[in-house]
Amino acid sequence: MNFNSLFLKSFRLLLLPFALLYGVIVIIRNILYDKKILRSSEFNFPLICVGNLSVGGTGKSPMVEYLIQLLRPHFKVATVSRGYKRKTKGYVLAKDNTTALEIGDEPMQFHINFPDIAVAVGEERIVAIPQLLHDKPDTQAIILDDAFQHREVRAGLNILLTQYDDLFTNDFFLPTGDLRDQKASYQRADVIIVTKCPATITDDARKEIINEIEPLAHQKIFFTAIEYGVPYHISNHSFRKISNEDEVLLVCGIANPKPLKDYIFDNAATYYQMDYSDHHIFRIDDLKDIRKKYEGITADKKMIITTEKDAVRLIKFTEELRDMHLYVLPIRHKFLFNAGSEFDELVVNFIRNFKMREEVVEE
Repeated sequence: MNFNSLFLKSFRLLLLPFALLYGVIVIIRNILYDKKILRSSEFNFPLICVGNLSVGGTGKSPMVEYLIQLLRPHFKVATVSRGYKRKTKGYVLAKDNTTALEIGDEPMQFHINFPDIAVAVGEERIVAIPQLLHDKPDTQAIILDDAFQHREVRAGLNILLTQYDDLFTNDFFLPTGDLRDQKASYQRADVIIVTKCPATITDDARKEIINEIEPLAHQKIFFTAIEYGVPYHISNHSFRKISNEDEVLLVCGIANPKPLKDYIFDNAATYYQMDYSDHHIFRIDDLKDIRKKYEGITADKKMIITTEKDAVRLIKFTEELRDMHLYVLPIRHKFLFNAGSEFDELVVNFIRNFKMREEVVEE
């Protein structure tokens, strides 16, 4: 552990009284919902919630995209997100000329990658959902991005993500730990996915994690690994694989860049990095710094790699990016232990069964 990590850990321990206070507030809030003193609204409509108990880094955005790709051939699907760090307020529906500043970087990523689906944001999902259904009445299912801890709306299918090397069972409340909800809240989930597992995870390790989480009888647990695609140019979308001869400048502002750094380290000759805070809004001075750093790399074979989430905050510099070798590295979940078909079937059947219940009620 380096000095910075040790200092940060020690500093967070000093904040334990604040974490305890925060934890008490969270627990009281959950009790009020459990006792129905605070009410959750339920829509007669298939809602799929994707979330976690901690802050950032579990792979929510790739899971939302996985669900979109899974459901889009069968249903008219839409997404609703909070729109973190956007410059707007209230409900916003993405349009052709929408930018990340208006809806946030992750919803913008969904909008760019899937321009045929409805993407909406709103701090209050209880307001955003009916507004979206009014604007897009042919919608057949809505994916709620990062909504597990927001209990104002009760989804029909709750998918909880937790990271392999940072399970919620070993965490503590903010700011000492990363938990924004109590550990016992995992019981509200229908599906628990352990993300960012080693591709070589053993069956014994899988069983050990299942025993640690202690799922309820109705809960299904799945395991996924990160799968990276072929990088594509941010401007002209041409593809270029990373080779072991490339020197890579990694530019990223995400919550947990370690798996990405490990991947670049394993696949490139060497790499340099420019780290930014999560959801960092890039400015022209940042772009100048990136260009200067890249031009300082003397290797013949070199490239800049960034994430899809960072790319939506960089794409506004269209003209400046045309001549830069800046490539976007796509990421997706890969289900392990041959369980992908089971998960897919579970999600699709949730919507189909929901719609069947609607038809019976109408009759």
